[in-house]
Amino acid sequence: GYQLVDGGRFTLWGAEAEGGWSSREEQLLLDAIEQFGFGNWEDMAAHVGASRTPQEVMEHYVSMYIHGNLGKACIPDTIPNRVTDHTCPSGGPLSPSLTTPLPPLDISVAEQQQLGYMPLRDDYEIEYDQDAETLISGLSVNYDDDDVEIELKRAHVDMYVRKLKERQRRKNIARDYNLVPAFLGKDKKEKEKAPKRKITKEEKELRLKLRPLYQFMSCKEFEDFFENMHKERILRAKIRELQRYRRNGITKMEESAEYEAARHKREKRKENKNIASSKRGKEDGKEGEFAAIENLPGFELLSDREKVLCSSLNLSPARYVTVKTIIIKDHLQKRQGIPSKSRLPSYLDKVLKKRILNFLTESGWISRDAS
Repeated sequence: GYQLVDGGRFTLWGAEAEGGWSSREEQLLLDAIEQFGFGNWEDMAAHVGASRTPQEVMEHYVSMYIHGNLGKACIPDTIPNRVTDHTCPSGGPLSPSLTTPLPPLDISVAEQQQLGYMPLRDDYEIEYDQDAETLISGLSVNYDDDDVEIELKRAHVDMYVRKLKERQRRKNIARDYNLVPAFLGKDKKEKEKAPKRKITKEEKELRLKLRPLYQFMSCKEFEDFFENMHKERILRAKIRELQRYRRNGITKMEESAEYEAARHKREKRKENKNIASSKRGKEDGKEGEFAAIENLPGFELLSDREKVLCSSLNLSPARYVTVKTIIIKDHLQKRQGIPSKSRLPSYLDKVLKKRILNFLTESGWISRDAS
């Protein structure tokens, strides 16, 4: 037994103690840490006295009783009988990656309720393979289990771990590819805020070809990869342009501007020339249809229908006019009762004769009975 003669006003640690802690406060501190436990600094500060804050209590105890001389003398460097960490950081069945949650999704409370998402646990109300826990929920280790039963229980645990890995893989995919913002419609709002460049048809086809790479890359990695490919194409086009300048004897950028301006004017003149020729072609559209016969003699004597007929039969206008005259003359002689012997040209075969007779009949030059 001992008695504090001065009421505990002296300092226990001497000049090295900071904050002027008295021996009475030191005694109350030791009683408080035994009563409330290490880390409960608020209750310990209330027990020591109103003059000490939780921060002061923590700093004093850690500096004097753990890192100070007392801690060095009482706390051994190697503590025996410590629990050994048997987890596999490389992704084995006991890997911390299965139990260490990812940072929660940055979504509002209403969106959490919509998804059934619990941010503190990084879980959903309905997980992938919701009944996976039934594999191990009824398992228990009994000392009288034989080898077959033990192996069966191990197989159940192994199946459950694989389901957990698949569940985590799906969550990682949802994060990597921004599936939650896409489901909530946030990605559309972000696209409206920051419109990206327009993707061409060739780039869409290239994206389809690169689709198998999705399984090896996250969404951001793939987008960066695709943008880098786009930059590469731009650089290659620029290099080809510079090589073209060099082939044309241009070695300075100032000269290239002058060259491009001259080339632009040249292409403009060529374009205007093409437009003018196409306009003339439209104005001369009818004659353009009969290009094969329009320069032959007798073309101007034909009507539009006769021009179409001659063009389709590949018959020159002069020969058509000759055949037409002979047929109409024979028709008139027959109507007057004068016997006439038709002398059609040798180049007129049966098919041509029939087509011309039908045309003259439909046009009203000769009657159907006569034809």
